[in-house]
Amino acid sequence: MICKILGQLKSVSETAAIVASGDFEYQVLIPEFVRRQVRGQVGERVEFHTLHYLDGNPAHGRLVPRLVGFLSEAEREFFELFCQVDGVGMKKALRAMVQPVQDVATSIEEQNVKALSALPGIGPATSERIVAKLRRKMSRFALIVTQQIAAGDEAKIDIVNDTFAALCMLGHSESDARRLIELVMSETDSKKIKNVDDLLRAIYDRNRK
Repeated sequence: MICKILGQLKSVSETAAIVASGDFEYQVLIPEFVRRQVRGQVGERVEFHTLHYLDGNPAHGRLVPRLVGFLSEAEREFFELFCQVDGVGMKKALRAMVQPVQDVATSIEEQNVKALSALPGIGPATSERIVAKLRRKMSRFALIVTQQIAAGDEAKIDIVNDTFAALCMLGHSESDARRLIELVMSETDSKKIKNVDDLLRAIYDRNRK
């Protein structure tokens, strides 16, 4: 299974990116929210975290191998979960993901069926199934933006996740805990955040202002 591709981005179309890696060029299917992020990087080195699946109906002809690409492991993991909902699958999920993972995860977590129904190909009935199956699995995906602020520093990502858990234990709702962390992480020099206590202190100091 191909789980990651690194190489030069040769081109980007509405549904796919072409990546040159070694002696090969790979077609990587990408959802709209990924396309918007990479369309300006043609000619540059890129890294896609990929899923490998077989497209087609074995009863009606050959199966075609496909790659689907994302810019982080968390995005790929979210997509896998999204595809597991009855009535979704790879093709529908690719078409539906026009919004960043954080936004979709937040809609699921908050049971916002109206927002989910606005995604291409996802109607009210499918939205209800998505919420029922995934609502309790969305906290870490709704924190993706905060984790990207700390990208490249695994210790910082652990601090963010542990602080989120601590705030929830202190009585904050998941959405409130996420909002507090994201506000402080966007306003504070991350070098000053060395542990959970530092981040909690920064959050409560900000609220006292």
